[in-house]
Amino acid sequence: MSIDLYSEHTIKQQTPMMQQYLRIKVEHQDILLFYRMGDFYELFFDDAIRAAQLLDISQTHRGKAGGAPIPMAGVPYHAVENYLARLVQMGESVALCEQIGDPATSKGPVERKVVRIVTPGTVTDEALLQERQDNLLASIWQNKQGHYGLAYLDINSGSFNIVELQTDEALSSTLQRLQPAELLYPESFQNLYLIEQIKGCRRRPEWEFDLDTAKHLLCQQFNTKDLIGFGVEQAHTALVAAGCVMQYIKDTQRTALPHIRAITLEKNEHAVILDAATRKNLELTVNLSGSIDNTLAQVLDKTSTPMGSRLLKRRIHTPIRNRSELNARLSAITSLIESQLSIEVYDALKHIGDIERVVARLALCNARPRDLTRLRSALQALAPLHTILSDCNDARITQICQQSTPLPRLQDLLERAIIDNPPVLIRDGGVIATGYNADLDEWRSLSQGATDILDQLEERERERTGINTLKIGYNKVHGFYIEVSRANSHLVPVEYIRRQTLKNNERYIIPELKEHEDKVLGSQSKALALEKQLYEQLFEFIAPYLEQLQIMAAALADLDVLNTLAERAQTLDYCRPLLTESDEICIEAGRHPVVEQVSKDPFIANPVHLSPQRKMLVITGPNMGGKSTYMRQTALIVLMAHIGSYVPASHATLGQVDRIFTRIGASDDLASGRSTFMVEMTETATILNNASHQSLVLMDEIGRGTSTYDGLSLAYATADYLSRKINAKTLFATHYFELTELAEQQNGLVNVHLDAVEHNDTIAFKHTVLDGAASKSFGLQVAGLAGVPKDVLKVAKQKLTMLENHQSVVESATPAQQTLVLTNEPSELELSIQSLDPDELSPREAHAMLYKLKKLL
Repeated sequence: MSIDLYSEHTIKQQTPMMQQYLRIKVEHQDILLFYRMGDFYELFFDDAIRAAQLLDISQTHRGKAGGAPIPMAGVPYHAVENYLARLVQMGESVALCEQIGDPATSKGPVERKVVRIVTPGTVTDEALLQERQDNLLASIWQNKQGHYGLAYLDINSGSFNIVELQTDEALSSTLQRLQPAELLYPESFQNLYLIEQIKGCRRRPEWEFDLDTAKHLLCQQFNTKDLIGFGVEQAHTALVAAGCVMQYIKDTQRTALPHIRAITLEKNEHAVILDAATRKNLELTVNLSGSIDNTLAQVLDKTSTPMGSRLLKRRIHTPIRNRSELNARLSAITSLIESQLSIEVYDALKHIGDIERVVARLALCNARPRDLTRLRSALQALAPLHTILSDCNDARITQICQQSTPLPRLQDLLERAIIDNPPVLIRDGGVIATGYNADLDEWRSLSQGATDILDQLEERERERTGINTLKIGYNKVHGFYIEVSRANSHLVPVEYIRRQTLKNNERYIIPELKEHEDKVLGSQSKALALEKQLYEQLFEFIAPYLEQLQIMAAALADLDVLNTLAERAQTLDYCRPLLTESDEICIEAGRHPVVEQVSKDPFIANPVHLSPQRKMLVITGPNMGGKSTYMRQTALIVLMAHIGSYVPASHATLGQVDRIFTRIGASDDLASGRSTFMVEMTETATILNNASHQSLVLMDEIGRGTSTYDGLSLAYATADYLSRKINAKTLFATHYFELTELAEQQNGLVNVHLDAVEHNDTIAFKHTVLDGAASKSFGLQVAGLAGVPKDVLKVAKQKLTMLENHQSVVESATPAQQTLVLTNEPSELELSIQSLDPDELSPREAHAMLYKLKKLL
């Protein structure tokens, strides 16, 4: 609206209720304000217009401001979680404003205040979260040197991490890995194109990005003097971003955050680095179409718990180089396989559930009754789980058991305090178990009518009045009453006060019954108040266990991942990779983990051998022959080994790999104004500028986005640079047969091809990798399989023959003829060769003809 809503002059012109609304809204101008009015949350002005569009709800009007109707929209309070979930998924934030005053004593509007701010990166409600995906709040800051600091927090686990990045490419890759639900950035941030793919971007004031303030906030949170113990003291750029996260989380949560206990600095030397193109091309957790189908995660993720699923996806996106950690994971998987415990462990972990997020809600004091029953079930399931794992003789499994020891006192508390199947919310009561608190039991007895007192009163009144049919009843409108039939109304004592007249009965009240009624009605509110107090007290009792519970959750999530990888290895016939310090990749009978699961035909396994003496495979063969699958499966096998998983092969020996690069396929990036070829060259440049001799590089069809000679030249130079200058372990697929000559010119280059058999004008793909270059590309045969008309293929075949003879082709002048003619006459050399019949030549004649042909050449 054109008027300044938040000026004091405008506010004073509104009704008292709207004045209250605007004074609250002025503190939350950038987010939607849900203002509680009775059974609805109402939105006004621009919020109403925006919410009506986003949620597809009706927009009405209420009153006027500046002479114009005030837009209004609303949602029912009992369904608010559904609307919040939709808004959060769109990247919106909402401030929930509740009534906190007593309507009976309020003069004017009931006092209200914002009690909760729901933002995409800080939601903890189960209904608003996707249980098998991390939900991260991130912050970014750029220093004067152009380097980036990135901090990200998972409020639902307490995990807090920072990372320092030197380039735009590294930032893009990290953001693609993390996919934060919300990203905070300073007002001065210039490179907005780098973060445009994040839905929930929030611009924050510059003062929130201050190093000294950040250190103070973090030390205050961790209750430490400095940050040296966390190993982050010198990571200034990232700490600035972490300070903004800490400030934001305090502003939105408005409560203590005891489960955020540490901060960790990520270091590149600990990881196998994947750039943004590699993550996309390998389809790790999302496929090229944007869904989760036919991805590596879908094949591997048979976890029992949501927290295990989230950890597995994190590991898929962050492969590591630490050999001792990887071998510890692999040994644990081996032990689970040999013990044949996967199914039993899977079933036992089902009872554990998602205690990681339950613990976070307990720390924030917003856990619901059923969270407590889930924690109780998890604690009860620990002893049986440990019994199952007692047969597993492995150091990692033993450590997991030590980190998830039973907590009998906490378990006993929850068993005594909470009923078996509590309601969803504490506000309705009926959560605390009978016998837990004597005062609560007494108030409940009264609130339920204390039937023994009423029975005694009813019997006494029958004897006193002589009315045998007299009975005491209750309804919500009139409360308690004594009911007497019309036929016996003459026997009613004078002290009976008529409360209600019915067709055949009269209902009365007496002082004693009224006194009991007051006690009952008062006891209901007292019981609810006491129960709420006891429920909140449980959070205080649980608080000392929070750290143990977080350690337990992390250990059990680790067990879940190891167990699912053990089950996958058994079910899908994977082998344990051998991780060495060498510079080789040796895979026997390797398979693509996803393609072999979705393919209707038996998957053809193939070997890969890369070493310093065999550093590049130049791969040729027909389209659809399996080149891309062969390359991708190599990268996926290497990646799986570096998350500590068995791999789809009969044998795999893997040396040091610092990065995995892929340049496979490309499409226009219209939003950034980049053509397919520009995207291809950008990805190629990233590889050539960042790869090392320990990198695994996958290059597919370089140069096809430009002219033949340009493309061939670029492909040749790229392959030459990778092998001669970088010495990277490279799979280089191409249709340029000229590149196969590199193998004759440089040591360490080997030609291999995907086999295919040609029969007449058709082709059969064998998908087998053989040494040597392919004999031809089979492009026309593949076109035939695709359904290209035969007339087109016939002309294409004629033109191909002429081009292979270095002849140029033009159409004849008469369109009706539709014939092809040559533009150059045969040379004397060509005529001489054409006239030869080798079978008719004697040795002497053949020798003489060679001299003649050499002279003509």
